[in-house]
Amino acid sequence: MNMPILNGDENLAELTGRRDFLVKAGTGAAALGVLSATGGAAFAADATAVPDMSNGADNFYTSALVTVQKVSFKNQYQMKVVGNLFTPKNLDRSKKTAALVVGHPMGAVKEQSSNLYATKMAEQGFVALSIDQSFWGESDGQPRNAVAPDIYAEAFSAAVDFLGTRPFVNREQIGAIGICGSGSFVISAAKIDPRMKAIATVSMYDMGAANRDALNHSQTLAQRKTIIADAAEQRYAEFSGAPIKYTGGTDHVLNAQTHPIQREFYDFYRTPRGEYTPKSSTRLLTTHPTLTSNVKFMNFYPFNDIETISPRPMLFITGDKAHSKEFSELAYKLAAEPKELHVIPGAGHVDLYDRVNLIPWSKLSSFFQRTLNTVS
Repeated sequence: MNMPILNGDENLAELTGRRDFLVKAGTGAAALGVLSATGGAAFAADATAVPDMSNGADNFYTSALVTVQKVSFKNQYQMKVVGNLFTPKNLDRSKKTAALVVGHPMGAVKEQSSNLYATKMAEQGFVALSIDQSFWGESDGQPRNAVAPDIYAEAFSAAVDFLGTRPFVNREQIGAIGICGSGSFVISAAKIDPRMKAIATVSMYDMGAANRDALNHSQTLAQRKTIIADAAEQRYAEFSGAPIKYTGGTDHVLNAQTHPIQREFYDFYRTPRGEYTPKSSTRLLTTHPTLTSNVKFMNFYPFNDIETISPRPMLFITGDKAHSKEFSELAYKLAAEPKELHVIPGAGHVDLYDRVNLIPWSKLSSFFQRTLNTVS
């Protein structure tokens, strides 16, 4: 199906008669901008009904065992990165503790999925830092929602800068978790930042391949070139003063033609299950990257040289029903030892954002305890 192109100042009712622009989010909707060649699916009965896919979901989980502190720090480009620092309430700050950086799905913000992961890992004794990617949430970057893969990767390294200079963090025991699109960003970062001693990805998207080829290589070269040409032409328009256009992202209403993957993302990003609109955005624009910048993903190849991360260990977590499973499988194939592919039976892509009964917390905890040498 074709994804909408949105003008930032356009009237909601004029954007499309089929969309009810109500919310905000971020995209693990990585996939959503690349569904053009996968086709649509018709639904019988009430096609506009909101599906109930949230069994066991708890995106906004909080813990009485954990303390949360808003923090900020600069990346190498002197852009402010904002995060939430989660620490166990019983943390002995006279000792040095293992720490983790957690990155949110592409187009999302730290309040969506990554805060949950950081909270759960803090419950297990880790210091955990969830970050807003540059251009998203509370972090710096203009225009908002811009795509900049190199700066996205830099945010992980900047988070390591911050964690590694905390007196209660052991800088030799810093790991990272990348959820959805952040899985590819953290791999990109880890290739040139050996301070990340262990890497885990969850429901990973290779944002480069997803935009070049779409899911299951369903996008043709001609379609890719059309996308690139449209973005290039829009640069002229915006350079001359036209409003910014946005693309991709999560549908705002459901209808008979809504793709099943869009329905999966809708249930997270467009319902109380995971909806969150930061002050830097609006419900209209959440999850939608800028049209002219999104093509920068075409030049993003995070899996090139992934084997050079070895001997640092890597864990790839995916659901056996996840539409994104191909990316975790390929990364696992290309990575060198030590590596592990952990497949969750019955889990889809978005399930692993927040369905706490499906997410393998013990697996993540034991992986980092072992690989960061926190177990005696």
